[in-house]
Amino acid sequence: MVEEAIYSSGKSKIKTERPRPVYLWSVNDVQKWLRRHCSDYYTLYLDLFIQHDITGRALVRMHENTLLRLGIINAQHREDIWREIMKLRLKTDILEIRDLERKNNLNYD
Repeated sequence: MVEEAIYSSGKSKIKTERPRPVYLWSVNDVQKWLRRHCSDYYTLYLDLFIQHDITGRALVRMHENTLLRLGIINAQHREDIWREIMKLRLKTDILEIRDLERKNNLNYD
């Protein structure tokens, strides 16, 4: 997340900018995610993700069998990458639910 300090009337606040939704991620964004969250496998599988043009939308739709078809043969590597994808899905779902709740609360105010 990107944080920026805002100073007004002598008080400092932190404004947090929400990250771009995963389904809008480019192939380059997915590469950054892979490097950050699957660093042990980044050099092994980066080319596969690039060759198959894996975007954020494609990433969150993947499952273990998709990873196998992609060329990730090692079962432990697939499981570890799959776990990180599931975490990303969960985080994305939570952000979407919070957005819906905020919209709902604004409608009642």
